[in-house]
Amino acid sequence: MPEVAPAPGTSTLWAPQAWLPGGWHDNVLLSIGADGCWAAVRSGVAPPPAASQVLAGPLVPGLVNAHSHAFQRAFAGLAERRETPSDDFWSWRDRMYGVALRITPEQLRAVAAQLYVELLHGGYTQVCEFHYLQHDRDGRPYADPLELSWAVADAAAEAGIGLTMLPVLYERAGFAKPGLGVDQRRFRASAADVWAMHEALAASGRPLLNAGVAIHSLRGATAASIAELRQRAQASSAPIHVHVAEQRAEVADCIVATGVRPIEWLAREGQLDARWQLVHATHSTSAEVDAVARSGAGVVLCPGTEANLGDGLSDLEGWLGANVPISIGSDSHVTRAWREELRWLDYGQRLALGRRNVGAAPEIGVPSTAERLFGRSLAGGGAAAGATRWGLEPGARADALVVDTHDSGLLGIEPARTLDALVFSSPGRPWRDVMVAGRWVVREHRHTRGEAIAMRFAAAMREVWSETSS
Repeated sequence: MPEVAPAPGTSTLWAPQAWLPGGWHDNVLLSIGADGCWAAVRSGVAPPPAASQVLAGPLVPGLVNAHSHAFQRAFAGLAERRETPSDDFWSWRDRMYGVALRITPEQLRAVAAQLYVELLHGGYTQVCEFHYLQHDRDGRPYADPLELSWAVADAAAEAGIGLTMLPVLYERAGFAKPGLGVDQRRFRASAADVWAMHEALAASGRPLLNAGVAIHSLRGATAASIAELRQRAQASSAPIHVHVAEQRAEVADCIVATGVRPIEWLAREGQLDARWQLVHATHSTSAEVDAVARSGAGVVLCPGTEANLGDGLSDLEGWLGANVPISIGSDSHVTRAWREELRWLDYGQRLALGRRNVGAAPEIGVPSTAERLFGRSLAGGGAAAGATRWGLEPGARADALVVDTHDSGLLGIEPARTLDALVFSSPGRPWRDVMVAGRWVVREHRHTRGEAIAMRFAAAMREVWSETSS
């Protein structure tokens, strides 16, 4: 085969194997355009052209982390003791508010930067930040309403990860409550506020930053405000995220207040379309799954956090079987690697149903659980982040992960089983290198800013927890 020369303004990579649309391909040449997107992707190119950078292992697309509360990284691992007769989501939430009430913009930037470096090491190259921390610690607006949003955006820029900011509509503490509680004073934002924040973020021109909008939950916003925000976003293709049906108590409260279940209410009101992302959607009926499928909306599953908080198990088979777009998120960040999220997505089902490889679908030619869950999360994550293309394909942003085949969980694994081993074999450090928008941000397991970011994070944690304990 004749040598393939890169086009002017591009750089080229060559991988022995790469996960392209449809599965694994051998001898893959990828060209990166000046815009940081894949200009061309071609398999079967051997030997590697002289002008190409030969990669040390197989190439896998980075995944989108479709649901993040960055400030909660300061709380990860610190709510795992029970000193009262019971502990549940609601008691966890009360303790989490203590961190939300204390953290400053500078501390938030330090915490978020550490989180984003960890997410890159965990195989994510884009994060959707469900951002409801808006005001100063006394509840008064900052002079710049985006003070805390810019702190998060600065952290993402320093880490080198892509960021979808989702300012959140949040105006009440529950269906029967007219406003927010005193411990929620930093969260207040109306539909007009949210859309103004979205517009400012979208117009900022910052590299690797885009914006959508979010609604905290049906209990956290009135029907009129949800309708207003949807109307303001009518002409936009920006994603719309909402927490929904995470907890059984939330479902019961919604039935009392509206007469129907949360997902049912969204479908009945005609709210849903392909821009919508239903975060958690843990407690659903088959009729609700069908309604979501007809609308084109997606679901964002967060198995690590949902397990940590005792939320329950989603209807994975239902969502998969109805071809609803699926993405994953790390939410409260008790886990920060997509391999672990996918593992627990299937393990939860195995424990509940007494079967193995629940996510596999040999009847449609996909016997690998890991490959099916990864492929669906890859496609769904791009939509959740507002990207029209995602993965190792022309026009998509040039994001990629180089697999370290010397990692202990991958030693001796045949190439065709790489994803199986990545998800279901022993933990380790499988990503040798990480690329975002055509630029290496992790090389040989090392982030260039990692040590300095970690030092600032440790200092911020000491400050936050010194205050919360005082």
